[in-house]
Amino acid sequence: MYLGIDLGTSGVKAILMDGEQRIVAEGTSRPLSVDRPHRGWSEQHPDIWWDAVCEALDHLAHHRPKEMAAVRGIGLSGQMYGATLLDAEDRPIRPAILWNDTRSTAECRLIEEREPELRSIAGRRATPGVTAPKLIWVQRHEPENFARIRTVLLPKDYVRLKLTGEKVSDMADSSGTLWMDVNRRDWSDRLLAATDLDRSQMPRLIEGTEPGGFVTAGLAARWGMASRPTVAGGGGDNACGACGSGIIEPGAGTVSLGTSGVLFVATNEARPSHDHAIETLCHAVPGVWHQMSVILSATSCLNWLAGLLGRPAGDLVRDLGETSRPAGNLLFLPFLDGCWSPQDDAEIRGAFVGLDHGTDAKALTHAVLQGVAFALADAANGFHDNGARFERLLGIGGGSRSTLWMSMVANALDRVIDIPEASELGAAFGAARLGLIAATNAAPRDVLRRPRIARTVEPDRALAESYREAFVHWQGLYAPVRNASTALRGATRH
Repeated sequence: MYLGIDLGTSGVKAILMDGEQRIVAEGTSRPLSVDRPHRGWSEQHPDIWWDAVCEALDHLAHHRPKEMAAVRGIGLSGQMYGATLLDAEDRPIRPAILWNDTRSTAECRLIEEREPELRSIAGRRATPGVTAPKLIWVQRHEPENFARIRTVLLPKDYVRLKLTGEKVSDMADSSGTLWMDVNRRDWSDRLLAATDLDRSQMPRLIEGTEPGGFVTAGLAARWGMASRPTVAGGGGDNACGACGSGIIEPGAGTVSLGTSGVLFVATNEARPSHDHAIETLCHAVPGVWHQMSVILSATSCLNWLAGLLGRPAGDLVRDLGETSRPAGNLLFLPFLDGCWSPQDDAEIRGAFVGLDHGTDAKALTHAVLQGVAFALADAANGFHDNGARFERLLGIGGGSRSTLWMSMVANALDRVIDIPEASELGAAFGAARLGLIAATNAAPRDVLRRPRIARTVEPDRALAESYREAFVHWQGLYAPVRNASTALRGATRH
């Protein structure tokens, strides 16, 4: 048996998979909360991650003791970029600063001034979401905390530390920190120096398919494991989602609708992006890289609207029926947490434009779904400008269960989207696959096979022109909404 653990922003999923890659059980934690003490801040305490992992695995141990006893390998997936700062006793110094925290805009400019070659080395621009600028923010605003830092880990690697006692990270997750030479797949001393850190404060790097320690004897006994399972390097949630979907060949890609929206395309080389905030990262598989664009708010926009309207999000979508015709008279910009990619813009916020007396819940819901689809189309344009090409995509994440939403995305991208079975378990499934590879030394391409397709969503050619027109109107709103967002932020200070 093989165990995949996915530490998300909103909770933990753990799946048990057998040697034939059949999912036999799933364990989940209670929802995790995010603290937002100031505008643009997003934090979680690392201890809640470990509590959530234990809750999910305790559930599996109670309900599936025979299967848990047979676990040989474990893979870890997790939310990316979170700055987890540990002291000399490996205790968290402060709450982790998460991926969707946008406080470090000024620090992004500062790190690029300190290291002019940053974009070529790291494969991307500095943006507030990634890890390195967060450390400069801590140094400038919490110098007493910065002075105590002995180790910086990513969220899932804190879980690994608790599981194994080892400070290890994988290439895929770590390449998003802005401290790695992405082409060489190693820490960059120059980039670390730009944040007044060094290698001694970084975990040991391995590939996502390699062993990265063993579960401690005490925890193996707690969960009834007959031996101490191997823990694979694993990866960030997007790389693991790609492993779960078999996206490891150049030109293969996914579009994910989860809390965030992600466009992900595998490449056979590191392809730096200088003009767009598009990430070039190592994949969880040796010798493979990928490019990624992240929309900070995707299903979280729908959940936000559902909360305002006091209705379940699923009911709002079902009320729309099956029409994917674009709405040009009511548009939504989904930047509730700012815009990360392809623009690097922490100032802009979300907006509805075109409200009138006839606007109802259906119109608002349609605009939200369409707005997320258009944000992904904007990201796709950035990919094309950087030379990346893809013909069709796999749709993964919770939002992919909505045929209507996937139709909107297919129309906005003008690409065919294949929906695999069990797509909502992509990252945990990919992590379990990496656990299998690390434990058995299997060839990655023999394990990371493409999934069976449940359905295919094709763009509606009859709607192509109307989608292009609506998208042009949507793009035209960016500058005025950004200007208004900036002005309103200034107004709140008085």
